[in-house]
Amino acid sequence: MPQYLLSVVDDEFTRKRSAEEARPIFEAVDAFNTKLRQDGSWVFAGGLSEPAMATTVDARGPEVVLADGPFVETKEYLGGFWIIQAPDLDVALELAAQASRACDGKVEVRPFETGPQGAE
Repeated sequence: MPQYLLSVVDDEFTRKRSAEEARPIFEAVDAFNTKLRQDGSWVFAGGLSEPAMATTVDARGPEVVLADGPFVETKEYLGGFWIIQAPDLDVALELAAQASRACDGKVEVRPFETGPQGAE
């Protein structure tokens, strides 16, 4: 069955929520995760620390270069993700709509590549 990446697009507004404001969102995401597991769509999911916690690794040259912080400066960034399996893009888009409601944010849907160079 095809797999899709559902990327949660965070911005400065979503990171400024108080713990009390975020609690119902975490509960909705937990309920969505339970639904994904029950209907067989769950593969993996995770939330990410904010970009300031990132380390960029560049091993293209003779020495490995490590840099603190995000690779690029942006107002929106990857805040978390789900990897799901769905019979087709239409189902993946419906699940993404449910994910967007649950996490109260934008969700980008991208299919994994298939074939000799992609995952199957």
